[in-house]
Amino acid sequence: MPSLRTGLHIVLVEGRPILPPSIIPDLVGRNGLFRADMARAGAAMFFSKSVRRQMEDEIAAQFSAFHATGLPLDHVNAHKHFHLHPSIADAVLEIGRTYGMRALRVPLEPGRVLARTGHKRRNDSVSFITAPFARHLGTRFRKAGVRVPDAVFGLAWSGAMHQARLKAIIDHLPAGLSEIYLHPATSGGFEGSAPGYRYADEFAALIDPAVVSAARNPHIALGGFSDFL
Repeated sequence: MPSLRTGLHIVLVEGRPILPPSIIPDLVGRNGLFRADMARAGAAMFFSKSVRRQMEDEIAAQFSAFHATGLPLDHVNAHKHFHLHPSIADAVLEIGRTYGMRALRVPLEPGRVLARTGHKRRNDSVSFITAPFARHLGTRFRKAGVRVPDAVFGLAWSGAMHQARLKAIIDHLPAGLSEIYLHPATSGGFEGSAPGYRYADEFAALIDPAVVSAARNPHIALGGFSDFL
């Protein structure tokens, strides 16, 4: 699949690190996995130089692991959008440059577009809190020459992007570069799966004939970030 665009999903919470736990003791719990308390972990990364250094080393290790695959780096994002954290954003920008990072997700989902779909939105309190950080992130990375999308879809209905919602978003895409992300799988219950996520429904949505037809609208240009640089 030579046209497949593959990105790096940086994980610093609720996941398995690349580096041995002994090297990043402040980022992991007793089970060797990343901590799940994002607020405390984020505070430690901001206020502690030693924790921040561990975080930078782990991010570098993840970029290196991706580079070792030989795949072109299309884009970068982070689990639970943790790259909105200013210290993590600093590290991603500095380290990413050395690995040819040219595009990054900025999670800003335009509510006006969701409203036009006719589908009920989930609680917007999280987006309301993160939006200022996302705008700042977008401005900073654009100035650094990194391509960021004008709109991102997948936040409000994360894990529940069924066929009707996905098609409605495609039918109402705004002008500019939009990123749509889903979590497709043939079933749930795998290691790291999120409770309540409708993985199979999201997979079915992506291959639904009506969705495919909508995405092939001649006014829509499809591709990965590398296709719009």
